[in-house]
Amino acid sequence: MTRRRDDPQQLGELLNGVAGRLRRVDLRLMDRVQPLWDGAVDDAIRERCRPLFIRDGILVVAVPSGADAQRVRQDATAILASFASLGDDAPRAIRTSLQT
Repeated sequence: MTRRRDDPQQLGELLNGVAGRLRRVDLRLMDRVQPLWDGAVDDAIRERCRPLFIRDGILVVAVPSGADAQRVRQDATAILASFASLGDDAPRAIRTSLQT
């Protein structure tokens, strides 16, 4: 997990960081993922966690706590099966990212 810096940063530095994260990420795919996510997870996960992006076949999910991360990982097989309709674009694994 990357720690956030409290000191000011140059705008160019921030934009380079964001661009680096977005590289190889298809944002149109995330428009297809969101409705499937809503049907793939239970209410508790849906309210607290959200899919961020898919990169290299890995769905990255924002979670607010370690307990939520564990819950997403426990349900990973069922969650991934819900994305089968995406065909070759479907994620093959899930990774969680702690975000408060």
